[in-house]
Amino acid sequence: MVEPITTIKVQMAVWQRSATAVSLVFWSFPLKPSSRTLMFSSASLSLSSSRRALTSLLHKSTMATSASASGGSTSSTRHTNRLASEHSPYLLQHAHNPVDWYPWGEEAFQAARTRDVPIFLSIGYSTCHWCHVMEVESFEDEDVAKLLNDWFVSIKVDREERPDVDKVYMTFVQALYGRGGWPLSVFLSPNLKPMMGGTYFPPDDKYGQPGFKTVLRKVKQAWDTKKETLEMGGTLAIDQLTEALTASAKSTKVSDDLAHRCLKQCVDQLTSSYDPKFGGFGSAPKFPRPVEDCVMLYQQMKLMESGEDSEARELMRMVTHTLQCMARGGIHDHVGGGFHRYSVDECWHVPHFEKMLYDQGQIVNVYLDTFLITGDSFYSSISRDILDYLRREMIGKEGEIYSAEDADSYEHEGASRKKEGAFYIWSSEEVDEILGENANLFKDHYYVKSSGNCDLSRMSDPHGEFKGKNVLFERRPISYMASKHGMSLDEYSKILGDCRRKLFVERSRRPRPHLDDKVIVSWNGLVVSALARASQILELEPKDIMFHFPVVGSAPSEYLQVAEKAVSFIRGKLYDQSTHRLQHSFRNGPSKAPGFLDDYAFFVSGLLDLYEYGGNTNWLQWAIQLQSTQDELFLDREGGGYFNTPGEDPSVLLRVKEDHDGAEPSGNSVSAINLIRLASLVGGDRADTYKQTAEHLLAVFESRLTEQSMAVPLMCCAADMLSVPSRKQIVLVGDKEATQYKEMLATAFASYDPNRTVVQVDPKDAEEIDFWEKTNPNIAQMACSGPPDLPAVAHVCQNFMCSPPVTSSDELKNILKKK
Repeated sequence: MVEPITTIKVQMAVWQRSATAVSLVFWSFPLKPSSRTLMFSSASLSLSSSRRALTSLLHKSTMATSASASGGSTSSTRHTNRLASEHSPYLLQHAHNPVDWYPWGEEAFQAARTRDVPIFLSIGYSTCHWCHVMEVESFEDEDVAKLLNDWFVSIKVDREERPDVDKVYMTFVQALYGRGGWPLSVFLSPNLKPMMGGTYFPPDDKYGQPGFKTVLRKVKQAWDTKKETLEMGGTLAIDQLTEALTASAKSTKVSDDLAHRCLKQCVDQLTSSYDPKFGGFGSAPKFPRPVEDCVMLYQQMKLMESGEDSEARELMRMVTHTLQCMARGGIHDHVGGGFHRYSVDECWHVPHFEKMLYDQGQIVNVYLDTFLITGDSFYSSISRDILDYLRREMIGKEGEIYSAEDADSYEHEGASRKKEGAFYIWSSEEVDEILGENANLFKDHYYVKSSGNCDLSRMSDPHGEFKGKNVLFERRPISYMASKHGMSLDEYSKILGDCRRKLFVERSRRPRPHLDDKVIVSWNGLVVSALARASQILELEPKDIMFHFPVVGSAPSEYLQVAEKAVSFIRGKLYDQSTHRLQHSFRNGPSKAPGFLDDYAFFVSGLLDLYEYGGNTNWLQWAIQLQSTQDELFLDREGGGYFNTPGEDPSVLLRVKEDHDGAEPSGNSVSAINLIRLASLVGGDRADTYKQTAEHLLAVFESRLTEQSMAVPLMCCAADMLSVPSRKQIVLVGDKEATQYKEMLATAFASYDPNRTVVQVDPKDAEEIDFWEKTNPNIAQMACSGPPDLPAVAHVCQNFMCSPPVTSSDELKNILKKK
């Protein structure tokens, strides 16, 4: 169990607007531990409604839509600051602001100490729409720049390059206001303690909110008159957040019924928030949160195993409806493939147009799992759609996979300002001109109208930004529309595919959104997992399946090659062979930041999938080594669980044990599953150690799993995986290039089963046999005991016993069907 925390009072600065003036006050409020929210997850902090009201006076939500919003830098190059020598695309976007920016580092800290002035810290990322807005409105403004340069030391941080720094100050802002986002704007003392902050500030006072200039003047005034109080409050805030976020477990064990309780509760909470009309969980704005679908699919498997078929089918219906609505919605890029970040409305129609790599990899895996369960190639084709988009647009010459594409772009060459979605939206006239005789069919299918189609919800386009423009959207399934037009499904699908290709060619002539070509290890790990799994799962598609643009329809094995090339890039560029450590990211060279927990956890997960689905033992060896390094750098051996940073940088004031499974899963959730998987691959004491580490980790978060399970859906799955008495193990021995071997391998992966481990061994490969003799002698014995002339032999071990070896895919299929 987690050590209970008594009520915490944190004194922090907030803005309070009276009827006549904006003044700086201090607000003391309790951070109540009854929900354990603050302990582990800065992403789920909550405050009372009265404090939410205070928040609204401070800043806008970064998810809001504004009629005045525009993106991209138009700053003159007559200004150049220190960011010009950085590699981060986000920092380089601000290299010619009149603000005298510093990158995060000792030079900036020393300047603040020497001048005895506060630090203004601005955190964002290169594809962030509202970051662009604040840059144009404030950071390119000479008057704002003068205030910042005269009164502050200004630091710019790329949150994707330094997630550790972002975590500290995002946690502070969310603890203070109950919400956060980017751009993140925080004022620090010279010793880096946060004093006050918010997100986006408009440049001038309006809508009852203080403008950025007002904020700067008030902070300056407070610093001049109340400096000691401000510094003391910042120190107190960090001390108390540190205490709250450093959780330990009293026991290394979890309750016997934890897995059942947390899994059921999580699914019950999700189903209560399910949207029966448009799918998804919760209301607008709607974000893809693949971990929600993961826990629903996992629970339906458990229900099927226990004979509760109707309940399982109901969960499956919710997942399939959600995935169908997402795929038909504007959040899906129908012309180029892949998914945008989120939908501003409840019907998945009008998206926030940036594309993030971490979404793509996770969404692929959910569609692949759904294909395994349903056998419906609709889901496999969406997986291909995403992966083919990545191959087309997001992969470098050496196999590296880039991070993101911007929401904003220029409408045409020579335009002065970027606009959100300009690259992706269409007028009815454009569609007519490009598609000719098929234009009406296409417009009917994708709800294209001369007046614009962003009218399905009052939230889709509240300020009329997309008037006369269309975000492609399928209101009806393709089978219905084909019947409506009196065509066969194949004929209709081909016409739509040809139309999409023509629009793609035309769209390619438009100014492209900015590409963030930074390579992040953790996000590459998520995509490597998807690519590896696709290489086998897609072998189950019907042989006569038809593919239409933007799906390429390549051989599934090609996805494995893409995955291995991406992993090889990271091994060559971001891995130190002598220390066995990863660096976090790469752009024109490795970043200064070390690898963080998510980098190790997500990448180890990717390597495990690359081994299981591809069979190269080198990747499994590396996964085992990286797990050892992860334990060395991040594991709290006394208290349990993993910290998010190595704790070696004194400028990073919080070392958090994160558990929240949000847009990205938490490093602790993924690590728990990695440990369980590794325990089924290795033998002896090492396997026991992996299991014990996983259980101790779950013990740290037992209260969270019990009380707020919906916040940790993937960890709920991990808890159940650990409770399974005997993980199913399929050991496939033989010639990996033989047809019979490949058929049996496809059979091994032909069903959805997260509690399965597949081991591939070539008994004639001396290096592989040597590896298994050292790692798991039982597997080495299986590999060497069979007839040497057979192309493939499978051993299935479950329920603490192994079946007699089988030599055909049909025999293997029959064994795997048995419960």
